[in-house]
Amino acid sequence: MAAATTLLAGAALSGCGAADMTRQSSPYANAQGAKTVTLSVQSWVGARANAAVAQYLLEHELGYRVDTVQVDEVPAWDALSQGRVDAILEDWGHPDQEKRYVTDKKTVTDGGALGVTGHIGWWVPKYFADAHPDVLDWKNLNKYAAQLRTPESGGKGQLLDGSPSYVTNDKALVKNLGLDYQVVFAGSEAAQITQIKQFAKDKRPFLTYWYEPQWLFNEVPMAEVKLPDHTDACDKKGTDDPSSIDCAYPTTPLKKFLNAGFTREGGKAARFLKNFHWTKADQNEVAQMIAEEKLPAEKAAERWVKEHPDTWKAWLPA
Repeated sequence: MAAATTLLAGAALSGCGAADMTRQSSPYANAQGAKTVTLSVQSWVGARANAAVAQYLLEHELGYRVDTVQVDEVPAWDALSQGRVDAILEDWGHPDQEKRYVTDKKTVTDGGALGVTGHIGWWVPKYFADAHPDVLDWKNLNKYAAQLRTPESGGKGQLLDGSPSYVTNDKALVKNLGLDYQVVFAGSEAAQITQIKQFAKDKRPFLTYWYEPQWLFNEVPMAEVKLPDHTDACDKKGTDDPSSIDCAYPTTPLKKFLNAGFTREGGKAARFLKNFHWTKADQNEVAQMIAEEKLPAEKAAERWVKEHPDTWKAWLPA
C-alpha cells in the first residue's frame, strides 16, 4: 500500500509500484457513449474490497458494464490521466502525482474522501507487548533484536515487510535510527499475512510493517511501536531524499480520483463513485470475506450489499 512521505513513489505507499502495468488497461475505459467503467485496483485486499462493492452496485443497480485492472500505484496515475482507467478508489497520498495531474495538467479530478483513514506503522503482537511494554518505544527495539531474529534476517532482528514493490521507508528508518534489524520481504500481502498468522499461532514475537485499515487485526491483535513523530520537515526531507527519512509514517485520509473526462461525461457512474464513502469497519468486513473466508470478490460484495442497504443507497445518484 502506499506511504505518503516518500512519496510513495508508488504506495510507490506503501503501496505498489515497480512495473508499469498500464498496458493491461481495459478496452472499455473512456469508451465514448458506452455505459462502461474501468476501475484501477491495487494489490492489497482493502482496495479489492472497494472495487468489488463499487463494481457490484454499478452493474446491478445502475446497469453499467465494469472492468477492473490491477495497476501499481504510480503507474495508475498515468493510466488515469490517459483515460486507460476511469477511477482510483483508494489513494494513500501521492502529492507529486496529484500536483502533476490534478493541479497542473487537469487531466484528473479529486473524487472526494473514501471515508477511511490509512496509517502505516511498525507493529508487534499484543501478547509480546503485554509481556514487554517497553518494546512499544522504538528506542528499545535493539534490546529485543535477538528475540526477533529469524533465519532470513542474517543475525539481526527481522522487520517483516510485504511486497518488494511497495515503496516503504523501512530500510531508511532502520539505518537512520541505528537499529540492529534487517528488512525481510514476504513477497506479497497474502504471504505476509500467512507469516504473521503462523507467528501468532506459535506465540512467537515478531515485528512487522503493517497498516490500517486491515481485517487481520480482528484475528491477530497487534500493538504499534511508536516511531519518532512525523513532521512536515521530515516529509519535505523525505521528498527530496527518501533515504533520509527518520520519522513515523503519516496518517492519511484515503481519497478517490477520477479521470477528468470521465468526471464530465461519466454520468451516473461518475456521480456514484464520487458519492462512494464508507467506514474502516465496512471495508474490513468485505476484505475479510475475500481474504479469510475465500469468497469470490463478487460474492463478498453481494453479501455486504444485502446487509447494508442504508449505507449504499445514499451513494446512488438521483
